[in-house]
Amino acid sequence: MNCKLEFPLSPELEKYRDRIEATIKPYIEIKIQNNDRLNLWKSKFGGLPYLPKGFEYPKTPDGKYLFLLAQINFSEVPPLDGFPERGILQFYIGDDSGYGIGSEQLPQCSQVLYFHEPDLSLENPIINYDFLPEPEYFPVYGCYGLQFTKKYRPISIADYQCSQLLGEDCYELLTNNYRIEEQYLQISRPFGHKISGYPDFAQCDPRCGNNPDSDTDQNILLLQMDSSDDDSVHILWGDGGVCNFFISKSELINLDFSDVWYNWDCV
Repeated sequence: MNCKLEFPLSPELEKYRDRIEATIKPYIEIKIQNNDRLNLWKSKFGGLPYLPKGFEYPKTPDGKYLFLLAQINFSEVPPLDGFPERGILQFYIGDDSGYGIGSEQLPQCSQVLYFHEPDLSLENPIINYDFLPEPEYFPVYGCYGLQFTKKYRPISIADYQCSQLLGEDCYELLTNNYRIEEQYLQISRPFGHKISGYPDFAQCDPRCGNNPDSDTDQNILLLQMDSSDDDSVHILWGDGGVCNFFISKSELINLDFSDVWYNWDCV
């Protein structure tokens, strides 16, 4: 993809412009609307899901209910190469102090569902969710509508392939000079809520030790949900962390969401 940077570069970074621009790729920026009166099939963070009547509500292996973290209705999302053009994608996590991430004591409890041809007639979906208890541990407080905008950004410093794609000399400049690092963060803007693009992490990229030789399409960012805590929006991953869901390119092409990788971390 031949994209140009929208922002000027400092003299120190200017000589790396071609390398930086070569990493630019599209993503969908997600902005939150504070609206808890959303119908069942709208895109949202938190709230209640669209589920067809007769569909078994997602549960943990030991029978506890999972809770809707996010729902993306792709008919509301600008076109993005490789992603669905329609259908409803849902992300569920468990109700425990680790938000379903799993540990030595607890198995990971998360699930991703995709409805390729949802029936949006009022007669079809489940409308009574009185069986759901109030979650004790959950990062989203409330239900929020979503707005989507297609944007373009270069690789983030947090991405495990940054040094490989930008070169060790450029990477050392970015990580050893606070002023340059801050400028590049404004250019790459890895933080925030998004679909695709380059991820952000509060600590380090967990993909580093799993696929060190893979290309940028091997672990595609399916969804990133950041912490947002102000007067109108309350999403908090631990101590202000960030959540990511990753999927392989082949599974995304086949609309197979059975093996999505869920991760969150905080400082």
